[in-house]
Amino acid sequence: MAEQKEIDNQKLKEVKKDELVEEVKATEDIKEMEDKNMKDKKEEKKDKKKVKTPAEPNRSEAVVNGRDLRISTKHSVAVCNFIKNKNIDDALAHLEEVSKMKRAIPMRGEIPHRKGKMMSGRYPLNAVKVFILLLKSLKANAINHELELEKVKLACMANVASRPMKRFGQGKHKRSHVQIKLIPMGAKKK
Repeated sequence: MAEQKEIDNQKLKEVKKDELVEEVKATEDIKEMEDKNMKDKKEEKKDKKKVKTPAEPNRSEAVVNGRDLRISTKHSVAVCNFIKNKNIDDALAHLEEVSKMKRAIPMRGEIPHRKGKMMSGRYPLNAVKVFILLLKSLKANAINHELELEKVKLACMANVASRPMKRFGQGKHKRSHVQIKLIPMGAKKK
């Protein structure tokens, strides 16, 4: 009987050792699984961060926005109509001529007539200076976007901006928003 008990005790010890070994292996497997899960989660976070970054901007157009410019909206609309659908270099050259008062910008309304092929026109020098700066900025933007300047044309739009009051409430200042785009030659307006 005593021998039987010793054999049973030895078998129990072996079974307990086997169980302990299995538990250790199981805990090691669990740790490995947790490590893998942590690595997967880190990779997913990296992937999510990559997804959250904004997509590449549209490189087929270049845009410059002038906000709250201190120019007349009437003059800015006339200049926009003057440079619309032109090449950026031609537009800059024509605006340089206007700033030297060699060429007038066509305008509508009761405005005196000018010599040449146009009906009525003026020389809006303040607006032309601002437009020259905007066009130079747009040209730099287009070069940065790697656009071919020969294959794009200008699209321009001027709007009325909020007009702050002058001193003592005597009137309002002139303010305009201007957006100039370089779009491909074959593109149509939406």
